[in-house]
Amino acid sequence: MSAEIPAGAMRFNSDSQKLEYWNGSAWFQVHTATPNLASAGDRSVGARAIIHMGFNPANKNTINALNMASGGTAIDFGNSTITARQQGSCASSSRALRAGGFTSSYQDVIDFVTIASTGDATDFGNLTQARGGYLGSISNNTRGLFAGGYADGPARRFNIIDYVTISSTGDAQDFGDLTATKSAPGNGVASPVRGVFFGGYTPTQVKTIDFITIGTLGNAQDFGDCTSTVRSGAGASNATRGLYMGGQRSPASSSNVMEFITIASTGNAQDFGDLDAVSDMGASAASSTRAIHHRALGNTDISYVMIATQGNSVDFGDTSESAEQTSACSNAHGGL
Repeated sequence: MSAEIPAGAMRFNSDSQKLEYWNGSAWFQVHTATPNLASAGDRSVGARAIIHMGFNPANKNTINALNMASGGTAIDFGNSTITARQQGSCASSSRALRAGGFTSSYQDVIDFVTIASTGDATDFGNLTQARGGYLGSISNNTRGLFAGGYADGPARRFNIIDYVTISSTGDAQDFGDLTATKSAPGNGVASPVRGVFFGGYTPTQVKTIDFITIGTLGNAQDFGDCTSTVRSGAGASNATRGLYMGGQRSPASSSNVMEFITIASTGNAQDFGDLDAVSDMGASAASSTRAIHHRALGNTDISYVMIATQGNSVDFGDTSESAEQTSACSNAHGGL
């Protein structure tokens, strides 16, 4: 019977009253407890989103932190080790990683912060290839993955997927390849078992959705299609449902579209609702119940949706400064 269960399938165990996922050989409990944090003035404790700022009017190294339960204005967390834009971000329940990006050239630097504290980032290691172009980024509580990207030179775009072990430090290693060579997939979504990357630029916009099994090295497989061709949107998810928000869509212009998938299955994305304004190269992060999105078009605007309920986003708060080409992660997303 176990051979008939697809890896990543979910079930509710009526005996333990817990949500479980199938890793291909056994059922494992999904940890749904939220690492709650708060700052002075917050109305309540909640999951913490980390936003790596990007550009406006020059490259930035600023890091913001935001309580996802209370909203309001983000706090200044500290600074990244480099001043860059178009990077990728992912997190475990304790660490947030930032990788790659563009300064005056494309970078291979990975750095990290401890989410529960504040302070400047520490060097982690290096990607296998210097690149930016809004990397595809996903993680569970063990591994962080960075996919695709863009750099100057003959190759220009990449299909490579790098991975690191988040709790350690060191250089990234090769995980496998995306289904196509592309830049600008943007932040992806994850359950504890599966990671999903949306769209990208090949150099034409595509609608392909790729997925990988995070614990198993290998090439990505086809998941389905986005609702339209898209690049540089931003993903956020709980353990079950993944949202992809904004980005450049066909025709190539900033969009307010939000779409969703069920991570454990395969198939085409469906319409979720609309962002409160258009967004491109924005930053999204999630708790087990909420997804937030920073528009990142030279503004401070952050909106949110309830992941389980389709509908349009509403105002949540602001970043501490205006920025473009940002990325984000949290200590309570669906991969944890």
